[in-house]
Amino acid sequence: MAKTQDFTAVFKDMMGTLPVDTKAMEDLYKSQAALAEKMSTVALEAAKKSTDLSAKWAGDTLVKLSAVSKAKAEPADYAKSMTDFASSSAEAAAEHMAAFADIARKVQTETLELVMTASKKTTEEFSAAAQKATADVTAAAQKAAAEVTSVAKKASAA
Repeated sequence: MAKTQDFTAVFKDMMGTLPVDTKAMEDLYKSQAALAEKMSTVALEAAKKSTDLSAKWAGDTLVKLSAVSKAKAEPADYAKSMTDFASSSAEAAAEHMAAFADIARKVQTETLELVMTASKKTTEEFSAAAQKATADVTAAAQKAAAEVTSVAKKASAA
């Protein structure tokens, strides 16, 4: 009576010969970490500039407000002081909002550049990895098929 061939060892060997490229995963992790670091740098730099601008704006407003809080000799001087404060505050708001817009524009530009560079690099890396994986898997599959055929021939001969 013919013995049934145990293909467990064959499949175990076949799976052992399939290439698993851990270096590609390590490289992907490293490139993603580098991108995250660059993006964090952009965000933190923008936050610092924004905070500095806000602090300067608040300081300027407080200096201008001190002039409003001083005692005046004539009631009309209070109205003039408030009008001057409102006018200078409106000008300052326009200037500071333009500065905030510049910060946002710079962040947007730097982020877009980083994403485009990372996208191009990632596409190139994935393409190279896919080509290598295809070649490795094809070679391993051909080798495994040859081994399975050989074992099947031996089993049928026995």
